[in-house]
Amino acid sequence: MKSVQLQILKTPGCQICHRFLSFWETHKAEFSNITTEVLDIVESEKAQELVQKFQIFSSPGIIINGELFSTGGYDETSFLTRLKELS
Repeated sequence: MKSVQLQILKTPGCQICHRFLSFWETHKAEFSNITTEVLDIVESEKAQELVQKFQIFSSPGIIINGELFSTGGYDETSFLTRLKELS
């Protein structure tokens, strides 16, 4: 199993971010190879750098192995499929 890095860029009060984080909590046990980093766009300088790099205009920004997966929303099936492909 290959190691995978998941970065989640969130903003305070973002309902889609909250739903995604809850969704990920229910599935992350299936992926012991994934390192998760949750970054607050308002508080984290690293998150700000990623926002600029990937031109993220809405949250959550979901980055998998250094590539932007989605911004402003997500598709659960596509997300899980992508993680399985990379694992």
